[in-house]
Amino acid sequence: MSLKWTDSLDIAIELEEARPDADPLKVNFVDLRNWVMELESFDDDSEHCGERILEAIQMAWIEERD
Repeated sequence: MSLKWTDSLDIAIELEEARPDADPLKVNFVDLRNWVMELESFDDDSEHCGERILEAIQMAWIEERD
């Protein structure tokens, strides 16, 4: 399964597994974008990413952590 920017919940789950020590409340969007793009199952164009998408991923990650 390849992840796209719109797969915010699935991305959040993978980020939680890949970076369990990271605090999603404190991660900046530059790092978040890079971390998503580093995920093995991620396959989307970096040009399709914007602030709203990163906010959605961050919120899903926060909810996943709770």
